[in-house]
Amino acid sequence: MTTSDATGKKPLWLSIEENILELGSQDLSGENLEASIQHIAGNLDNAGYNVSHHGGNMLQLRWAMNDMRKVGRPLMKDFNAAIAALALEDVADPYSATNKLISDIGKTFPKFKGSERRPDVIAIVEKTRLDLLIAKAKDLSGDEGIRFLIEQQVAPEVITKALEITGEKLEQVNTGMEKERVERSRVATLLEAVAGKSDAEKVKHLFENNVSEELIIEMAQVDQGAVDDAKQAMEAELKEKQRLEEEAAAAKKAAAAGPALDDIPPDEMLDHIEAIREIMEFSDQEKEIRVMCEQSSIPKALVDIAVSEPDKLDELEKKAEG
Repeated sequence: MTTSDATGKKPLWLSIEENILELGSQDLSGENLEASIQHIAGNLDNAGYNVSHHGGNMLQLRWAMNDMRKVGRPLMKDFNAAIAALALEDVADPYSATNKLISDIGKTFPKFKGSERRPDVIAIVEKTRLDLLIAKAKDLSGDEGIRFLIEQQVAPEVITKALEITGEKLEQVNTGMEKERVERSRVATLLEAVAGKSDAEKVKHLFENNVSEELIIEMAQVDQGAVDDAKQAMEAELKEKQRLEEEAAAAKKAAAAGPALDDIPPDEMLDHIEAIREIMEFSDQEKEIRVMCEQSSIPKALVDIAVSEPDKLDELEKKAEG
């Protein structure tokens, strides 16, 4: 419950109502009523409220007792029941929840609508909300409870105490969430670039930019089927791309190898053989010969003969000369 000041005491009206709640029916009978009032006043005096010797405070106690007798039950019975019935969604906005609580109970206990009580009721509702948040967090698995309380902007010291974790653990989860926020911002920017396009194009665009499936489904607002379809389409495109690349590589390799022996014109054959002989005079190392022949654009078929059967060059030369 809320406290009224730096002394840590509850507000007087709340302490009065809590004391009244403890009374039994026999304490409210005509002959026992005044004794009960004096008993409560004494309890409040002992708690530091100065009721017995303070006219205004004593009058507040008597009014509360009169209201309870008129209604037939203590205000705190209704108040505690209303607080206990609150669910997390009811206290999402503590101020709205407080307004409703005061309005509902105030229909039976009009003094409960007093403006001086509103801050105390707000504090109680906020404490109830915090208790509900912590209870929900404790029911979540792994780090989800920590994440939940961080998202609800619960104070760090409250989180560590309530969930019995270290500050280092809290910082670790905070860091992970910050990375997620950065990633979400990146994905939002990526989606802006494909705004107005089909779901398939959006999913493909996100996949190409290394976005996780989970985030694609959430932020692009598509289902798993759309993701699977996009993956299949991309796999088909990738296979076709690989096929074309392989064909291009083969064509490039063939072009680099040059024509087959039978396709080399005689005059070019003679020029190539002469060039090979000059290269072989410079080096007898196969690797060096091949490199220099390639630099001279000599067909690979002819180079293979030069390094494996150099004597055959004479035969090819005679054939080219006719």
